[in-house]
Amino acid sequence: MITEYNESIFESIKHINDFGQEHWLARELQIVLAYSEWRNFSRVIAKAKEASKNSNNQISEHFVDVNKISILPQGGERIIEDIELSRYACYLIVQNGDPKKQVIALGQTYFAIKTRQQELIENYDNLSEDEKRLAVRNEIKEHNKALADAAHKAGVVTPIEYATFQNKGYQDLYGGLNAKDIKQRKNLKQSQNILDHMGHEELAANLFRATQTESKLRRDNIQGKEKANATHFEVGKAVRDTIKELGGTMPEDLPKPEKSIQEIEKNKNKSLK
Repeated sequence: MITEYNESIFESIKHINDFGQEHWLARELQIVLAYSEWRNFSRVIAKAKEASKNSNNQISEHFVDVNKISILPQGGERIIEDIELSRYACYLIVQNGDPKKQVIALGQTYFAIKTRQQELIENYDNLSEDEKRLAVRNEIKEHNKALADAAHKAGVVTPIEYATFQNKGYQDLYGGLNAKDIKQRKNLKQSQNILDHMGHEELAANLFRATQTESKLRRDNIQGKEKANATHFEVGKAVRDTIKELGGTMPEDLPKPEKSIQEIEKNKNKSLK
């Protein structure tokens, strides 16, 4: 029985094949995610497969059926069905898992951020702090467009309504601070964008907030600006709670980088020339 949860439990059951490709086994992930019965976990996997299909991803690329041989105590063998899972498959599984389980929330954070990093660039962990900031900041730009679209479809229409909607996401992620408060804390001008003055860790938390809010708005078919605001607030709180459970630093306490994203881009362009 697992009594302490941290992201290392997901790394500890990761397998690397002869070609350097990573995968997880469903039976092992079942144990880590605290599902006592395979039949219940199979239902979660089925939902994850459907989500993969709806996202125009080949199920066979992320869920590979395999068989394992188990030796019986009295002698003889039994074939046990298992599934090799990609990181993306694991992400979809925890997204469809029991939200009441503490480890599910942890898994959502771990696989979402790691999957996003993998999508951004294969050697993400080898990048410098400035390079990581640029990569994640550019990803947030794209996902904020998707978030704005999802919010609009939910009923958040005017610029003022969207500003209120965005503040709700910041408020519970930042322990009650809204966008104006965060700017004051970072000594920023009103015209400066908060996201351009965050380190990669703080940016990653906000990327997770944005992607998960967009996903929940669409998945739950949220309608009405008040419900959309409440959803953004709820997701911000969930991200903050997960950071706390992991023993991480709260976003408002993370240091402000010396250089803005614009300065990093300017220096990068100079070096290319």
